[in-house]
Amino acid sequence: MSPKATLCSVDIFLLVLLAINAIHSVASSEESKNSINTPPDIARYDNYRVYHVELGTAQHVDLFQELEEKSDSCTFYGHARHPQQKLTIMVAAHKVADFADLLRTYNVTHEVLSYNFQEIIDRNLQEVRPKDIEPKAMDWKHYFQLDTIYAWMELLAQQNPQDITLLNMGESAQGLPIKGVQLRRNKNETATTIFIESGIHAREWIAPATANYIINMLLTTNEPEIVKYANEYNWIVFPVMNPDGYTYTFNGDRMWRKNRELFGICRGVDLNRNYPFHWNTTGTSGDPCRYDYAGPAAGSEVETKRLIQFLRDNVAINNTIKTFISLHSYSQMIMFPYGHTAVRVDNYNDLTEIGRKASEKIKQLTGRIYKSGSIYETIYPSSGGSKDWAHGVLSIPITYSFELRGPPDSKELFILPAEEIEPTAEEAFAAILTIVEESNLRGYYN
Repeated sequence: MSPKATLCSVDIFLLVLLAINAIHSVASSEESKNSINTPPDIARYDNYRVYHVELGTAQHVDLFQELEEKSDSCTFYGHARHPQQKLTIMVAAHKVADFADLLRTYNVTHEVLSYNFQEIIDRNLQEVRPKDIEPKAMDWKHYFQLDTIYAWMELLAQQNPQDITLLNMGESAQGLPIKGVQLRRNKNETATTIFIESGIHAREWIAPATANYIINMLLTTNEPEIVKYANEYNWIVFPVMNPDGYTYTFNGDRMWRKNRELFGICRGVDLNRNYPFHWNTTGTSGDPCRYDYAGPAAGSEVETKRLIQFLRDNVAINNTIKTFISLHSYSQMIMFPYGHTAVRVDNYNDLTEIGRKASEKIKQLTGRIYKSGSIYETIYPSSGGSKDWAHGVLSIPITYSFELRGPPDSKELFILPAEEIEPTAEEAFAAILTIVEESNLRGYYN
């Protein structure tokens, strides 16, 4: 082969190498670009609308019962039960036209609360502090992730070993700890215990924030009236009873409610329908894909079992837990047992009067109106709730469930703006102290 032919072959070889390299570079660049542009696996609610509808007739009730049963694009917050009932429904963007047509066709009175629910979520996510923030940065002007809440409670226990004990019920379904704190300044073994649980429904971020506020106030305030309650009573607070679900609201779906147990193609049990007291008798679903799925059996869920065992152990030891408080949102209500029946509990009159005084306290403090009464009479029939189990099985006499801000027709639903954390927590704490005071005056803590 001539030198000229050799050089020509080399040139061709180099050109081929350069071409291959260029192709790889383009492919690599495209892969990198696609990787950068790949959206995260997070649920979005762009152009989802939220409606507040009034069921004017029996026909409307039947209509919306059928709609809830058959549609996977309409999320109901409550079930259609009777005429004159008001109901909040979220409608997926691609079904807005069909839903609007249904409202017009059947002459359903309604109001559009939100035209693009994602905007509300986006604003809310801007109010979340980073996961790795220092625990001493805890405040009540932002929302915090689970790691920060737990680190903050650990810090409190380290700084106040004489007053604070860090508690751990055990692990959740996905292996996260269920942590709480005990504030015990009264070392008397017979001192009355106030038990507070919150965060059983994952999306209700204001509930853990309020629980954390209560812990902080009991531990740090110099207000004589609050110091009296902190010194006289034993307080146990578990801010996040559903750590798997709570975590998922930050990295998966902001509107997630249930735990994260797997059932075929769907996940989650509504833990506040899973307790073994008149389980799955009303206000629940047997479908794992529904938001109020009661679980495969009474008390089936790990998180349910943890709370049951913790309370059984503590009640069995000295029977000092006389008050059980469960924090939820939203609708501004203070409710007592039962949820499954209109039959009244033995101390119905006392619970009615105590609840009324707690509501009055909130109105005096912030002007907010909280409705009070039994669960069945006040919000809707439901069964398998933690507070009903605590009252009906453990015989804890003073048992209340709070639905915190906003109002029943809230445009934000469960997405309470962070600027409302402190006033919400302040009014709830004042109401809880009123419940404690009134219960003591009536002899429940003797």
